[in-house]
Amino acid sequence: MNNPLLQPFNTAPFSNIKNEHFLPAISRLIAETKAEIDEITSNSEAPTFKNTVEALENTGEQLDRATSIFFNLNSAETNDEIQKIAQEVSPMLTEFSNDMLLDEKLFERIKTVYKHRDSLNLTEEQHMLLDKKYKAFSRNGANLSEEKKTELRKIDAELSKLKLTFGENVLAETNKFELHITDEKNLSGLPEGVIEAAAQTADEKEKEGWVFTLDYPSYVPFMTYADNRELRKKMAIAFGAKGFHNDELDNQQNVLQIASLRHKRANLLGYESHAHFVLEERMAETPEKVKSFLNELLEKAKPAAQKEFDELTAFAKELDGIDRLEKWDGAYYSEKLKQKLFNLDDEKLKPYFELKNVINGVFRVAEKLYGLHFEEVQNIDKYHPDVKTYEVKGDDGELVAIFYADFHPRAGKRNGAWMTSYKPQRKIEVQIDPNQVGNSNGKIPASAGIKNYRPHISIVCNFTKPTASKPSLLTFNEVTTLFHEFGHALHGMLANTHYPSLSGTSVYWDFVELPSQILENWCYEKETLELFATHYKTGEVIPMEYVEKIKDSATFLEGMATLRQLSFGMLDMAWHGSDPSGIKDVKAFEVAAFDDTQLYPDVKENCMSTSFSHIFQGGYSAGYYSYKWAEVLDADAFALFKQEGIFNKKVADRFKGFVLSQGGTMDPMELYIKFRGQKPDPEALLKRAGLL
Repeated sequence: MNNPLLQPFNTAPFSNIKNEHFLPAISRLIAETKAEIDEITSNSEAPTFKNTVEALENTGEQLDRATSIFFNLNSAETNDEIQKIAQEVSPMLTEFSNDMLLDEKLFERIKTVYKHRDSLNLTEEQHMLLDKKYKAFSRNGANLSEEKKTELRKIDAELSKLKLTFGENVLAETNKFELHITDEKNLSGLPEGVIEAAAQTADEKEKEGWVFTLDYPSYVPFMTYADNRELRKKMAIAFGAKGFHNDELDNQQNVLQIASLRHKRANLLGYESHAHFVLEERMAETPEKVKSFLNELLEKAKPAAQKEFDELTAFAKELDGIDRLEKWDGAYYSEKLKQKLFNLDDEKLKPYFELKNVINGVFRVAEKLYGLHFEEVQNIDKYHPDVKTYEVKGDDGELVAIFYADFHPRAGKRNGAWMTSYKPQRKIEVQIDPNQVGNSNGKIPASAGIKNYRPHISIVCNFTKPTASKPSLLTFNEVTTLFHEFGHALHGMLANTHYPSLSGTSVYWDFVELPSQILENWCYEKETLELFATHYKTGEVIPMEYVEKIKDSATFLEGMATLRQLSFGMLDMAWHGSDPSGIKDVKAFEVAAFDDTQLYPDVKENCMSTSFSHIFQGGYSAGYYSYKWAEVLDADAFALFKQEGIFNKKVADRFKGFVLSQGGTMDPMELYIKFRGQKPDPEALLKRAGLL
């Protein structure tokens, strides 16, 4: 009982948790949750919404909290020991989940409530919870024969291990490669801050000179500015070959097995493919609709993308005599062309985007839109000294959320940026003594018996570190990334529902990107930039001409960027939209899937699928299209803010009331229409992208 994960806690007790605590705590909490479920199934009373559906929703709270801490650490602060524990914990949790979802007694009780749902006088949120619980069982094998249930368990256990191994291999590949430069002339073209950061990395690794890695803050600037084409090629091939070396970190077999097992699982449950299974619970509904959506955008974007690519190729030839533009030339010549057309580059902008100021800026935006106030506090436990912790309060001074932010790359942290939660928001009825509480006429206020437990939300990013001479200065792309993840965080923080499984970001996957992507729009607005974009040395506000250029350049090479996103969505649907059993060669399959979206010549050493963590490790399988789907929503939604004023309180209140606070309590299209007054118009995206 000295295990901190088995004690009651509010904020996560990171400093008291040791690696050896995880396995015993999770084992014990699984057993306790099973006992809670047994109590429901052995209840002699007839099944009701309260004693079955709501009771099930309230099981395993401590288990959920312990596992969220563990898996967040496995992403943001991992080591060999944690990864080893993950290989044990994941199958245990999968088995437990299957035990619950294949429990016939439990399903019978839920089915009974579900059959009588129309006569139960449930609220809309209760209806949604019942529907979600019923489908969780029916879509995951509750109606299968015993033999097929056993097969499903085997598939799920295998999948949980394969996905972990896939992610571990990608992280190991990222950490393994380094470009060690000792000759200063090979730094030509690189900005001073990038060179300084590389010297700092070399110093940390006890090496002379400069070290560049595959972490984004190191890789992206190198590919954008390094004049040495051979070294750019070396970096690009290393980046694109993660998990594709036919060695112990190779992911080709993992990819084939994951795709094959997902397909088998879908067939077992009566679905044509994994995509058919996934999309039943999405706004898009079917693979046919997704393919039609992607192809419609492809039709609009491809001519623009080809034209942009031809212009970029001609520019590279004129500038440096390059006959054939390769993948390692894209970012470099795009940046040069952007500078020529707009006289604007990241190095001009970065001094105005000190991380500290950008954080304050995104807080100001949240304050102006939603009345939120962020105060950094030092009394909340952290898993790493880099992490910042905040109390978030409303205008009334009441606590809205606890917020964690972790901004810089480390060896134990996977690439990219994400939002996560350590404690979900929920409302619980509490017993109140009528003699103790009353208003002037002696009646108990309607809300007096409800306690609203507020969420603990975290964002994790990989931004440029401060150096000896400079604070952390962000590229404009990093600024939009911070706003994006903070948009997800707002969705979590402003949650205001009764049930944790419907709270915050627990929404259809192709709706979840709306709150994140819409917030990126504020980065391009003068009114917003004036709140925080001040020069880190002089305090001067970003010049108006730069603001205009940021806006003008927002659609620069947008056709190519759109084509790139569509190619990822199409690759995802290729893997998950039909039977993959005939696929023998991962690379050949990928090349065929990219056929309609290919601009650059293929690089034989590279394969995207073997490090496509979004779909083979994360939750985006058969769902990568949702970034573009949500872009349609966010362009249409932001059009209303533009029309009424980007800080218009009425529009912000509607967005908060119908989107951010409602979680998954209603069908997302209904929520969107309540906010917007109409269905989303795809033309808003095409207009914004300059593709019309």
